[in-house]
Amino acid sequence: MSAKVTSGSTLPAGSSPRPPASAPSNGQPSKFEQLKHNSGHLREPLATELGNDQPNFTDPAVQILKFHGSYQQDNRDNRQKGRDKDWQMMLRLRSPGGRIPAPLYLALDSLSDQLGNGTLRATTRQAFQMHGVRKENLKEVIGTIVRHLGSTLAACGDINRNVMAPAAPYAKGAYPAARDLADDIADLLAPQAAEGSYLDLWVDGDLSYRIKPSAGARRVKQRQSDGGVFSGDATEPLYGSTYMPRKFKVAVTVPGDNSVDLLTQDIGLVLFCDPNGRPQGCNVYVGGGMGRTHNKEETFARTADPLGYVAHEHVLDLVQAIVALQRDHGDREQRRHARMKYLIHDNGVVWFREQLCSTYFHHPLRALRDEPRARLEDYLGWHRQSPGLWFVGLPLLCGRLSGERKAGLRRLVDTYKLEVRVTPNQDLLLCNIGTAQRSSLKVELASLGWEKPEQTSLLSRHGIACPALPLCGLAVTESERIFPDVLDRLESLLDRLQIDKPILVRMTGCPNGCARPYMAELGLVGSGVDQYQLWLGGSAQLSRLAEPYLEKMPLHALEGTLEPLLLAWRQGGLRRGFGDFVAKSGREEVQRLLAVAAN
Repeated sequence: MSAKVTSGSTLPAGSSPRPPASAPSNGQPSKFEQLKHNSGHLREPLATELGNDQPNFTDPAVQILKFHGSYQQDNRDNRQKGRDKDWQMMLRLRSPGGRIPAPLYLALDSLSDQLGNGTLRATTRQAFQMHGVRKENLKEVIGTIVRHLGSTLAACGDINRNVMAPAAPYAKGAYPAARDLADDIADLLAPQAAEGSYLDLWVDGDLSYRIKPSAGARRVKQRQSDGGVFSGDATEPLYGSTYMPRKFKVAVTVPGDNSVDLLTQDIGLVLFCDPNGRPQGCNVYVGGGMGRTHNKEETFARTADPLGYVAHEHVLDLVQAIVALQRDHGDREQRRHARMKYLIHDNGVVWFREQLCSTYFHHPLRALRDEPRARLEDYLGWHRQSPGLWFVGLPLLCGRLSGERKAGLRRLVDTYKLEVRVTPNQDLLLCNIGTAQRSSLKVELASLGWEKPEQTSLLSRHGIACPALPLCGLAVTESERIFPDVLDRLESLLDRLQIDKPILVRMTGCPNGCARPYMAELGLVGSGVDQYQLWLGGSAQLSRLAEPYLEKMPLHALEGTLEPLLLAWRQGGLRRGFGDFVAKSGREEVQRLLAVAAN
């Protein structure tokens, strides 16, 4: 079976500006918007159904459950005709910058063994996911997480998701200030009224676990009634009763560090500091997003546009103002058109800036500051954290922790009282290691297969795959379970062709983009059973979108499809990365090389 070649682009041609869509054209809120409005700030019908004896929630309760950090799933491997589905819950943490203190990590590890499926998964948004939780155990699991000072609130749903930041715990440069800013933004954009519902449901209303806003977040919240930022709902002053039109994502980084995949975010912030680490201000990028739908050309992946530079004292005001603008102007009629990337694509970043500064934000926005060329940092191996302290980055392909490694990591965290940090590349950092502990910890890590954690295979270091089957209801084919084999096949091909250069590979089981495949040098996007779209030409430093070249490539045709292109790369001297080679070659030449394989 040959692969089908398509000339489709990543953006729809001929798009024209459209009016802001805060409500459907008939003046009536959509069914989903009405559900949020009637939920009592994300309480019902979830609260009622949580107490019944059914093994699953109804769809309305499932939609509200997402805001509490959980998705309902069923194990598709266990589906049998005429039998009930194998219902279970996946839940996800809120952990700004990927920081997981030792007591919380130990609690997660125990919960996953006792009430989950025995695994933990580090996500591309720097949080842990737990799978396999039964409905009747959900309150105990989330309640235990909250009592260990964790949270799952707003990890999913139409709201600001987990705020990303460089995971490295460096005490130098702009890194400490970037972590502080990510914490401030996470607190600033935490829902207020919904937090009461969250604590009522999961810890019987114990308000001592309420998120404590930072001083900066409190300062801005006190001014929520200024301008157009106030939602009109005193109990939920930023979000209102219907929250956001769709999910919203923010990341903070420092100049030169693109570990957070900055241009894929709704808001991307690059924080500049003076030589003493005091924050000065941020370059701001807006309108990135990866999700799309097959055969819906009006949906597409998009990288963020530069908005401008803002002084540090106004950063939180600006973040809140951008959220309010999207709250008011984002499309609440068509969910597939609801992300902020479509608002900016349809109307332009100039229009967006004008709306922002005329109604929501009243401080200067200046031209971007110069930035160094950004790199995809991963922090693998040993690094000095601060005088007398170290951290070590451990590769974890697909982010999955299970078996002996999971048990061994628990032992290390418990013994050495280590803080864990999750990276956007789904790796783990063990932090706060004393100099005297290094030698013994190295021995124990070696026994778990991490003797030289900075040494990985050619493609696995930055390879990412989404979970897909059997638990994700959106998956149309495999991803995580076959990704190691796919990488082995690709590495064997490179070895046969005498190519020793890495390629950034990402794989998903559907087009939603959870592994951000549209930024990869080589992206495989599930389009049918054992079939994948082939995306090529992204940047190894995550600065450029890939383009779709093959619509339905059978997985068995992977090597044959890529070999002519890889040979051309080698014959060109491998002077540039694979993605840059594809981009420089041009679409016509790449299609010609792919057609050689198809014929």
